[in-house]
Parts: sequence; C-alpha cells; structure tokens
Amino acid sequence: MDNDFRLDEGPFSKELSLLLSFMRNDPAEITEIDWDKFLELARHHRVYSILYNYLRKVDHVRIPPQVRQTLKKEYQSNTFDMLRLSAQMEELCKLFSDTDIRAIVLKGPVLAADLYGDLSLRTSRDLDILIPIQDLDQAEELLKGQGYVKEEEYKTILNDWKWRHHHVTYIHKNTGVTLEIHWRLGPGPGKEPGFDELWDRKRISTLTSNPVYYLGREDLFLFLASHGARHGWSRLRWLADIDRIARQHFDFPRLHQLLKKNRQLHLGAQALILSQQLLHTPLTVDLESITVSKRAKRLASDAIFYIGQMVNLHTPPLPEHVSKYHKRHLFSLMPTPHKILFVVSFLYPYPEDAETLPLPKPLQLLYFPLRPVLWVWRKTLKRNLSQGEA
Repeated sequence: MDNDFRLDEGPFSKELSLLLSFMRNDPAEITEIDWDKFLELARHHRVYSILYNYLRKVDHVRIPPQVRQTLKKEYQSNTFDMLRLSAQMEELCKLFSDTDIRAIVLKGPVLAADLYGDLSLRTSRDLDILIPIQDLDQAEELLKGQGYVKEEEYKTILNDWKWRHHHVTYIHKNTGVTLEIHWRLGPGPGKEPGFDELWDRKRISTLTSNPVYYLGREDLFLFLASHGARHGWSRLRWLADIDRIARQHFDFPRLHQLLKKNRQLHLGAQALILSQQLLHTPLTVDLESITVSKRAKRLASDAIFYIGQMVNLHTPPLPEHVSKYHKRHLFSLMPTPHKILFVVSFLYPYPEDAETLPLPKPLQLLYFPLRPVLWVWRKTLKRNLSQGEA
C-alpha cells in the first residue's frame, strides 16, 4: 500500500481508539476514558467477546473491575447464545438436507469456528442460510412446520422481489431465533456468483456431527467484503472478520479472478485497507497489490464516517444526514454497469404504483409506460399535502 496514505482517525473518540488498540492486541495508554461510552461502543460494534478475550490475558490496572465484569458477562452470555444457535443451525441444515434442499450457511457459528477457532469469540444474533431460489416455497413450508413465522411479507409487483431483495426473515415463535433465508448474497441489481457455483466450492464445517456447509474461502471473502461495504463497516465485528480471514491462506489467483469477474475488486481492496490500517492486519504481497487503487482508498476513507460516529443502520428512521450520506455511499460502491442498472431499475414498476392505480394482473405490464406518470402524481400529492399541513 502507498506508505503516504493514511486514514484520518481524527473523528475517533479516545474510547474508540482504545477499543481498536485492544482489538489488535496492542497495549495503549489509558487516560480519562469514559467507561460507559467504551462499553456502549463494545456493544454497538459487537466486539465485547474479543475485548474480554484480550483483557483476561493482560493486566491493565487502570481498567475498572466493573468494566471487566461487564465484558465477562457479555462474553459468557454470547457463548451460551452461540451454542444454542449452533444447535439450531445443525437442526435446520439437517431438515433441508433430508428434503433435498441444498443449503449454505453464510455466517453465524460456522464463521466463528472457521475464523476464530472458538464459538465464543464472535457474536451472532441470527442465522443466515443461502438456498436456491426455486426452493423458497418448499423451505417456507418446512419452516412453518418447525415453528418459524415470517417477519413480514414483501410488497411486490411483477416479481420484482427476486432482484430487489435478497433474503426473507423468519422468527421462531418459541425460541425467538431469527433466521434469514437468502436466495442471493446481496441485493440486486448486481453481479455475484450463482448458487451452483458457490455449491461447487463449498466447505463442510467440523463444528457439527451432521453436515453443515459453508462458503469456500475465496467466496467467503467476497461475501464478507461486500456485506461490510454495504453496511458502511458500521460494526467493527465485520472488520474483525476481514482481519481473521486475511490471515488465512488464499488461492490468490482464484480470489483475484472472483473479485474482478463480479466487479467487486474495489470492495475487497476497501476491506483490506480498513483492516490493515485500523487493526494492523498483516497482508501478503498479493493481497497488498489490490489495495493500491485510488478508488479503494477513497471508499475506505468514506467508511470512517460510519465508524467514527457509531452509526446504526439497523434502527430506522435514520437521521437525515446519515440517510443522505448512506445513499450516496451505496451508489459510490457500485461499478459503472451496476450504476446504470440501478438508475434504469427506477423505470421498473414498484408496488407503490399498484397502490396508486390498481390494475388487474393481466394489465399490470401497463405499469411500465405509466410509471413516470404515477411517480409524478405521487410526488404532487405529497407536496400538496405537505403545503396544506403547513
């Protein structure tokens, strides 16, 4: 990487800087720390298990006992949660296997075992399982029989859900376990490996007695990099994953080809730059070679906005300045062909068009030529209403 390029950590609080130093096993000077804020950051970034694992191995006399104790409780609670999640994951994978549904676990316990070698060191609040899109209906019936309830029904028109969304969420009515069933790695429009391709490169976890499959290492890196980028790296847990996987052995020609083929080389580079500079991840010559692009450096700098402000993208409504920044950032992540597809996708009918002008199903293709008119109509009504309220 260009030795002159450095991320601006000016927006980072003392508490965040200390947290990062602990994550990279780097003893730091502790002065005037707001420990309540430090614990809030640990919870927000979902790294309290990593922090506790570090602190129990060192003797920091200036860390208040109550901070250690709080992190210990969080760590222990997470360990039990991960064990329960692991059992549920194995049960679901067996259920799918017994009914000939191919399933690939994307995150959760298998990721903790593969990257950290220890279930307790990574947090997960849900399960993410990828299946072929043609098996979604069958999977839903199976899940209903197991006590899972769909969180919400997507509003859809002309099958736009297949590419505008990438997963559906279920919650177990008794255990409260949240399950996301994916048919894509990420939302469209965008290029990504197909399910059959991912299945051919899958690995089998040693965590369970029944077979549980998860992504091949290069596919996993692509998924983690694109997922973290899409969320602005707003949780350091995702960057910790990059730190761990970057320390593993890659088939670099395959990784490079995979990222380039799916137009995600800049996302992989962004992830590596952030991990190297914030967590001091050692990069091989090959990995470092893809971090030299100006675009990747700019994208890495853009992520500081999310990390420095403790932005939470999962609790809408977002503050207006965060919402505007995030929309711009998401667009900047797209390669030019995807930007074109994204802009063109606005011409594809939306469910709101059917609410504005209900048409029988045989006539719904008319929403294509009518869409600009219906969009202007809604905007006019909204403006008139707001002026009336004023």
